[in-house]
Order: sequence, then C-alpha cells, then structure tokens
Amino acid sequence: MLVLSRKVGESLVIDDHISVTVLSIEPGGQVNIGICAPKEVLVLRSELQKAVSTNQDAADAAPPALVNELKSALLHRGNGSASS
Repeated sequence: MLVLSRKVGESLVIDDHISVTVLSIEPGGQVNIGICAPKEVLVLRSELQKAVSTNQDAADAAPPALVNELKSALLHRGNGSASS
C-alpha cells in the first residue's frame, strides 16, 4: 500500500486519467475527497464493493430449482419480463 500525505486542495493522479483531491478535513478527522474519473471507471466505497460481492456469491449459490421456481412465479404474475 502506498501511503501519501496530502493537504486540502492537493491531489494525486492514478494512471493519468483518475484524479483524487482532498476537499476538506472535518474537525472529527473525516476527510472529504473528490474523485474525477472517466464514466466507464466504476468507483465504489469499499463497503459497497463487499456487499456487491457478497450478494453475487449468494446469487451464484442459489439452487437451480429455486431459480427456476422464481422465474416461473414471475412469468405467471403476468409481467413476462423474467430473463435467463
């Protein structure tokens, strides 16, 4: 891990197209940062990334019979929008 010290208004650049700037430092120690990145670059807080991963793992572990039952129930509801 690279550890850097930055003051308010100072930035760091990642791979020539992502910029991270320290916007403010609150009295309690919370740091507000701004991230400038291309739209195709996904930027997530680490806790959201973990939740996405956990949810994907749970979905991947779902028994096929249960998935098929859910698809069937959705189709019979009349929305017809379930996809495989």
